[in-house]
Amino acid sequence: MKNGIRMSDIAKEMGVSVVTVSNALNDRGGVSEEMKQKIRARASELGYRPSAPRSPRKPAADVQQESGSVGILTSERFAGPRGTFYWFLTAGVSKELTQHNLYSVYESVSAADEQEGVLPRIVADRQVRGLIIVGQLARSYLDRLAATHIPMIFLDFYDKHSEIDAVISDNYYDSYLITDRLVQLGHRDIGFIGTVTATSSIHDRFLGYVRCLMENGIPYHEEWTLPDRFANGNLLPELKYPGKLPTAFVCNCDETAFRVIGDLQRMGLSVPEDISVTGYDNYTVSDMCVPAITTVEVDLTEMAHTAVSLLLARLRDPLKPAARHVIPGRVIIKQSMAEAKNRDEVSG
Repeated sequence: MKNGIRMSDIAKEMGVSVVTVSNALNDRGGVSEEMKQKIRARASELGYRPSAPRSPRKPAADVQQESGSVGILTSERFAGPRGTFYWFLTAGVSKELTQHNLYSVYESVSAADEQEGVLPRIVADRQVRGLIIVGQLARSYLDRLAATHIPMIFLDFYDKHSEIDAVISDNYYDSYLITDRLVQLGHRDIGFIGTVTATSSIHDRFLGYVRCLMENGIPYHEEWTLPDRFANGNLLPELKYPGKLPTAFVCNCDETAFRVIGDLQRMGLSVPEDISVTGYDNYTVSDMCVPAITTVEVDLTEMAHTAVSLLLARLRDPLKPAARHVIPGRVIIKQSMAEAKNRDEVSG
């Protein structure tokens, strides 16, 4: 201090701590009103003058307070009705943003715009501070979005863009685990249903399935890997089954498992007595199905929380290293899986 009187001098005079003096002079708690008055009076007598308050440091231009809008972007093929997997995931992201005083602005990308590279309005007009992209979009379209340099997060997929954070479920390991459950039940003829290269999630689930087969010395049959959608992600109108069926199918998602169970039942087969079927996601359709689908439960709440947290961190520090963040799931045993029967084949 210019006049030479410091808080420590007042504390010594009053027989109290420097913290007590600071709290009294700044009208903070922890000090009685009587003591505050005594300390202030003694400080005045000693000629204590506080330093001029410092001006609050303004944030850098590229670091903003947690306010404004964040875009939630998805392909129209994932924009299903209430109760679907992506509906729950998007709703979770919106809730997380609200808790951080941020508005969510949702926009879906049409198939035509995705193919032609037409940017969504919220991006073209720079209406949002950042983007959370829910569900895979075409690589060329992701290139267009990345070129805008708007901070973004990939949710439920990853891509070659190593500079962009991605949040995914533990597709590889969880698919390995659910396939292993079938192996423990005696299944040796196990197929996989899902278009392997359609999304990074399906690809990783397929690899987890294959790893389990390899570890257990079970042969892989290419004819038992069946596509369920076109390369662009739209579902196939019907699934094509081989003449000889395996004793179990690992499906890439609950929606596909639901379709498969219906198809098998129309063939006159019983699930799981004749053939076991598993899914992935554990959303509404897994319990609507008869039998209920044994599946992997994805922690949607944690995925949404992690995605929003990462975007906020990216807004504060645009240069921080990016990474993939893997959220573990858990196998949920229901009714669509049973011990393998001793039989030569099941005809489709």
